[in-house]
Amino acid sequence: MKKFVAYVISGIFLLTILLTGCGSSSSSTSSKNSAQQSNTTTSSTKKITVWAWDPNFNIAIMNDAKAIYTKEHPDVQIDVVEMAKGDLEQKLNTVLASGVKEGLPDIVLIEDYNAQKYLQAYPGAFADLTDKIDYSKFAKYKVELMTLNGKIYGVPFDSGVAGFFYRRDILEQAGYKAEDLNNITWDQFIEIGKKVKEKTGKYMLGFDPADGGLMRIMLQSAGEWYFDKDGKPNFTNNPALKEAVITYKKLLDSGIVKKVSGWNEWVAAFNKGDTAAVVTGVWIIGSIKAESSQSGKWGLAPVPRLNISSSVNASNLGGSSWYVINSSKNKDVAIDFLKEIYAGNNDFYQKILVERGAFATYLPAQTGNAYSAPDPFFGNQKIYSDLSEYMKKIPPVNYGVYTYEADSAIMGIMPDVYSGKISVDDALKKAEEQLKNQINQ
Repeated sequence: MKKFVAYVISGIFLLTILLTGCGSSSSSTSSKNSAQQSNTTTSSTKKITVWAWDPNFNIAIMNDAKAIYTKEHPDVQIDVVEMAKGDLEQKLNTVLASGVKEGLPDIVLIEDYNAQKYLQAYPGAFADLTDKIDYSKFAKYKVELMTLNGKIYGVPFDSGVAGFFYRRDILEQAGYKAEDLNNITWDQFIEIGKKVKEKTGKYMLGFDPADGGLMRIMLQSAGEWYFDKDGKPNFTNNPALKEAVITYKKLLDSGIVKKVSGWNEWVAAFNKGDTAAVVTGVWIIGSIKAESSQSGKWGLAPVPRLNISSSVNASNLGGSSWYVINSSKNKDVAIDFLKEIYAGNNDFYQKILVERGAFATYLPAQTGNAYSAPDPFFGNQKIYSDLSEYMKKIPPVNYGVYTYEADSAIMGIMPDVYSGKISVDDALKKAEEQLKNQINQ
């Protein structure tokens, strides 16, 4: 167990993120309180501290929640502490691993891909919220990832529901209408891309061959992940992963992708109009809209599915959730705060969608005006209403303990797959052995 915890401490910090698509990691390198202790604080004041990252998204949204709650509960003080994502993870792991209860926040934001890593490495560290929150009001896939041994430990926050975002004008120039793009396979996507390239000269997709984000979208669309139900690496007996690897190679071989490296080049590809589509999480909408000259020219369709029977046209990339530290002196206040705002305030969710671009996993919120409004940038398509429907169909999967390590293992072998140096079956076998060796060190 000591070896496992030590690995967790170093693993989360060093393998913090590839391109999770959550759209909410921060480049900030310092910690700061968004609210200073008031000089008028009395002994009756109940204080809770929140740790999170990204001043423009998670921090800003938590401050919105704080303002709503403290207006009705003036005896509560909420300090929102901003850290860079990697710094937060390192500090949280260090304190939890030490066994010392001092120095922890009352509420902490945890990326969904790392949830099981924390829950399994530190049993008893997080409050059991099973009977505190009505989880039937949240997307099923989101609740699944924060569940361990029948108990639920988090309060779901934002969704990374994925979409097939495309340029209407470019696709129409190639002869395609919106209905031609609904519920297609990746093979059909590739054929459409070939026609787009032929008719318009535009690439269909910007693609970083080293990034595993699209791989995760493909896997979850089939209700599968890198591990079996017991949490053991499952590469060689995983039809969804094999098909995803084959599809990655097909995309590269098809001539429809513009190769990019990193976030900036990826975003620039569609902002400049070099590519006709992007398949990723909902959090990309802000980057799409950053190019105001393209207003009215975009559309949205469901993500393509793999060419296997278990795959559907719905998936997820990224997202995070809130967790209460079990040793918190004001645990009940922290739980009440999250329950009242994040698990019960529809107006709050309308506000953060419009102002922050935060797409809720709280299902009642999706009946609000902000979700049903047509979006002029997307040709007056009701994109958030459509995304709400996609989200309800996302297959739940258990992300396990080693998602980023598995991502690294499979993407590390992909160059040899692209070049034809190694077969897909041999690549999966080699990557699985590499992952097993890494996690058993």
